[in-house]
Amino acid sequence: MEMVDWRQLYGLRSGVEGSIEEFVDGHRGRRCRYRGLAKTHVQHVLTALAINVERLSLQEPADGPYRPRPPTASQQYLDKQGLPRPLWWRQGK
Repeated sequence: MEMVDWRQLYGLRSGVEGSIEEFVDGHRGRRCRYRGLAKTHVQHVLTALAINVERLSLQEPADGPYRPRPPTASQQYLDKQGLPRPLWWRQGK
């Protein structure tokens, strides 16, 4: 079994915790409108669908005007010298 870098695990965990926090605080996930496990489950599934639709509506279209930023002067210097660029720890590379 291959050792997984702690940064990859932490990045995954922080993403999951953010999703749970959004459900609990942003969509009143601690309170259920209905009684019973089956009705509660249906409410949670529908709330999760609504959150996903909301997230999808906020995404830029693939053919939209977004273009990545050009490299900074320090990144251009590193590229010119053949040195690796430092990556942000959440990129998991």
